[in-house]
Amino acid sequence: MYGIGERAYAFVKASGIIGKSYVGRRIKALNPVSRLSELDQLVFGMNARELPERELLPDLERRLSGRGVASIAAVLKSYKNPPPLFLQLLRVYEYSDLKTALALIAEGEIISRPDYTPLGRFGTVKFDAWPDAGAMLAGTDLEFILGCLDQNNAPADPGKTMENIPGGVSLKKVDLIDTLLDRHYYTKLWASLAQLKKKDQAAAEKIIAEEIALRNCAWALRLRTYYGMSAEEVKEHLVVMENNGRLCEDALAALDFPLDDYSEWEKWKRLRFLNPASGHWRADPRYFQNAASEYLYRLALRNFRVSLSYIDKVFCYIKLKQFEEDLLTSCAEGLGMGMTGKDTLAMLEVVS
Repeated sequence: MYGIGERAYAFVKASGIIGKSYVGRRIKALNPVSRLSELDQLVFGMNARELPERELLPDLERRLSGRGVASIAAVLKSYKNPPPLFLQLLRVYEYSDLKTALALIAEGEIISRPDYTPLGRFGTVKFDAWPDAGAMLAGTDLEFILGCLDQNNAPADPGKTMENIPGGVSLKKVDLIDTLLDRHYYTKLWASLAQLKKKDQAAAEKIIAEEIALRNCAWALRLRTYYGMSAEEVKEHLVVMENNGRLCEDALAALDFPLDDYSEWEKWKRLRFLNPASGHWRADPRYFQNAASEYLYRLALRNFRVSLSYIDKVFCYIKLKQFEEDLLTSCAEGLGMGMTGKDTLAMLEVVS
């Protein structure tokens, strides 16, 4: 399916990029950073920007995202036809940008097109067609989302509400659309594993399964804590995989646990990701998410080093580059709030 030359070249290229990335031992280089300009200089060197701190933050975040995509695309170009698994991993940016775009249309915020991360020849959504959702999604595998939109043919008018926007989105449907996009992304990601030989999917299958299971747990905690949803309401937002219900079992098992009674959670399989018991304890979704992210990062880092399959190694490379981007973006946001790199890493409980 994929020649040994392609596989080996892609891995060699990935190894060279990882050696210069802020993962593993190189994460400690972020500790002494105390200003956005220092982070910009550290990551981009001579290409750093001379901007006021207030303008630098959004600019730096855009460049960090572009840097991550460019690093992944550089390795994917090693293949004549990249594995669908890798393409779907890259398209996570497209799903995220589409959620933002549809939410802004729903709010009537259409004066200017939102920023998005171009994927070059690997992209499918036509963001230049903003704010016409129909034109943005036409001919893509995300076109099914149009069935959830309130559509009409009135011209877009920044002075009007969303009812007069082509492909307008009902505000009440934004949460539903986000859930459908998440399910679609993970369903395609899981299905793409089946297109690989068994020997090439061991690490990828484990990491993706853990990511979906932990994502469901984190999302359930978030919806219960911040939105007060009932167990039945939460179930509607979980990623449920056809013929693989086990990936939402852990989230379902904890739906009736009281959010302020640690003793009830002690029998839970995912207890290790919860914030430790303390005086007035309450389950913290942010702590859970950070702990889960750290765990998935460790899985990817370990398998990048020890896996015997070049396909699995490149899969782990992509996950590591996306983790690095999230980490650098979190550091940038922390610096923007007056924190240091060391403070941010401690908050995220990331260690080198």
